[in-house]
Amino acid sequence: MNTKSNFGEKKKRNNTDDFLVVLPTGRGSRIKENTLVVYKKLQCSCCGKWIKLVNNFGFSSQVDAISNVSAIKAKYGIEPRYRSCHTAVVDGYVFEGHIPAHVIRQFLTEKPQNVIGLSVPGMSAGSPGMEVGDRHDSYDVLLLKQDGSTQVYVYINEY
Repeated sequence: MNTKSNFGEKKKRNNTDDFLVVLPTGRGSRIKENTLVVYKKLQCSCCGKWIKLVNNFGFSSQVDAISNVSAIKAKYGIEPRYRSCHTAVVDGYVFEGHIPAHVIRQFLTEKPQNVIGLSVPGMSAGSPGMEVGDRHDSYDVLLLKQDGSTQVYVYINEY
C-alpha cells in the first residue's frame, strides 16, 4: 500500500508493523491504551467492517451505537463538511470516517500539536470498510486543526 504524506514522501506499509494483542472490552470497563471509542449508528454496517479492520491492525474498540451521532461530532468540533458515518476517539484525538488503521497509528506516533484529529469526509469507495469489488477511489485524509482549518495529512491512492 502506498501513501503519500503531506511532506511528499512515499511510504510503504510493511505487514509486520506493530501488532498488539486485542482483548475485548465491555461497556463500563476501563479503557486500555490503543482503545478507540467508536460512536456509530446502530444500523450502519460499513462502520462494523471498519472496526474489524482497525482491530485486526492492533487496536481494540469500545463501540457505542447511538441515535444522534451528529451531537458527538459537534461535541468534538467536527464541522459538517468533514463528517462521515462514525467517529472514533483515542488519546484526546478524533478520527472521523474510514481512515486506514496504519494512518491512525502514524498520527498517534507523531502526536501533532494544535489539531483535533483526522477525517476522511464522506464515504470513499474502496476505503477501509467501504470495499466495493475492485473499485478504489483515491482520497485525502485531512488533518483537522483546532483553528478550523485543514490540510492534507496523507493522500491514499491504493488501499
